[in-house]
Amino acid sequence: MQTHAIRIHEFGGPDVLSWEDAAVPDPGAGEALIRHTAIGLNFIDVYHRTGLYPMQLPTGLGREAAGVIAATGPGVTDVGIGDRVVYTGGKLGSYAEVRTIAASGLVPIPDDIADDIAAAVFLKGLTAWYLLHHSYRVQPGDPILFYAAAGGVGSIATQWAKQLGATVIGVVSTPDKAKIAAANGCDHILMSDDSDMPDMVRALTGGAGVAAVYDSVGKDTFMTSLDCLRPHGTMVTFGNASGAVEPFAPAELAKRGSLYVTRPILEHFVPTREKLLAAATTLFAFIRDGKPNIRIGQTYALKDAAQAHRDLEARETTGSTILLP
Repeated sequence: MQTHAIRIHEFGGPDVLSWEDAAVPDPGAGEALIRHTAIGLNFIDVYHRTGLYPMQLPTGLGREAAGVIAATGPGVTDVGIGDRVVYTGGKLGSYAEVRTIAASGLVPIPDDIADDIAAAVFLKGLTAWYLLHHSYRVQPGDPILFYAAAGGVGSIATQWAKQLGATVIGVVSTPDKAKIAAANGCDHILMSDDSDMPDMVRALTGGAGVAAVYDSVGKDTFMTSLDCLRPHGTMVTFGNASGAVEPFAPAELAKRGSLYVTRPILEHFVPTREKLLAAATTLFAFIRDGKPNIRIGQTYALKDAAQAHRDLEARETTGSTILLP
């Protein structure tokens, strides 16, 4: 089958994204052919494009999408033709109109959740799930600091954290994003260019500091984030928007109160289909029962993925972004 897809032949800026004709093989054993209806854009796509996370070239891009199963190969029993499904992870290549993929990673979309919502929140929502429930398990009354609080992950995670009983301090980059973070329930909002952020955080927490910092920025904020923690607090570094965190001496953790640091990734929390489905069930229940504001801030045609990347890196996006085939 012939289709179109975004591929890269070298690492670099958004201009390396190429809209190309692509051949899609028939599904083999354990595989399914999926026609995408909505594709999620995530900052990890930028890391793959730039080579921060190296991979073999040429390659497709993207790791999250929703769609409808058009065909299945031998041995596929968990999903069938016509099923609406969503997925994340596996081999890169969700920036495509159609693709063949391992059926074991496909999760049925509940009838009351639309495809665009599923594509917009699946990876981001599962990220919020492992951050708040596993990387540091938020308890009622915990003060936490969350960077990019108006972004894709942040918009979901801050609402979920509030439902878990946390006091949420959100960090944003613009006044407009501050309004979004406030609407999502953040108790306090700080600007990313505040030079005295640790002092401001301590003022908001009675001098104690926060129980956990969730930091997707990386290099530029890592040490500042450590300074915002209370003794025995947890630094959750889960992204590198400003570049990879530089090496640091473990003694830095000791002198700030015997801190903890973790660098989690989703795959370590959903290593089996059983655990993936359980995590998805928890996420869908939160969407259904918690009724968070799932904001699709912007949409782009798939062929315009380069512009979507430019806007994402320029911090001109809010909430989730989807690409439409």
